[in-house]
Amino acid sequence: MTPSPERRRELLDTAAEVFAAQGYNATTVRKIADAAGMLAGSLYYHFDSKESMLDEILSAFLTELWEGYDTVLAAGLGPRETIEALVTESFREIDRHRAAVAIYQKESRTLSAQPRFHYLSDSQQKFEKAWLGTLERGVAARVFRADLDIRLTYRFVRDTVWVAASWYRPGGQHSPEEIARQYLSMVLDGIAVRP
Repeated sequence: MTPSPERRRELLDTAAEVFAAQGYNATTVRKIADAAGMLAGSLYYHFDSKESMLDEILSAFLTELWEGYDTVLAAGLGPRETIEALVTESFREIDRHRAAVAIYQKESRTLSAQPRFHYLSDSQQKFEKAWLGTLERGVAARVFRADLDIRLTYRFVRDTVWVAASWYRPGGQHSPEEIARQYLSMVLDGIAVRP
């Protein structure tokens, strides 16, 4: 009998929560199995290792993220609208894959040194290129201030958005789009009242 895709997804969701809370190295197959309410040996019926589980969690998250980002980048929007759409898409991904985002934030630097996870480095480079290119386009078009340090601005926006995975909970008081709107207001317009 083949395990159902729904059960596999449930187990990956459980594993993602355990990895996010405890870290990849501190997480054992037994801890994942305990959280899933099953024997550790039974988990091997579904996955051959915790590394396979983590790989599936991260690759699914990044595949979905890039589908959204590529759609935004191909839309031919202006620089400000592109930033707005990328931030909104990022919050949607945090909503859908909060634990995977937290794992990516904490573990990608260490994991990317392993051949199986080299795609994490590739994704980071693609991510940086998309954001830096949009910011540079905005400065050139005089949509963003000429005195911006593009790399520092990119890091600020990136970190400000993705750290939300540490506190955001799906189904909370605010939708991903509402949070994105507030973040964008602060990032693009500041928090001071203009005279």
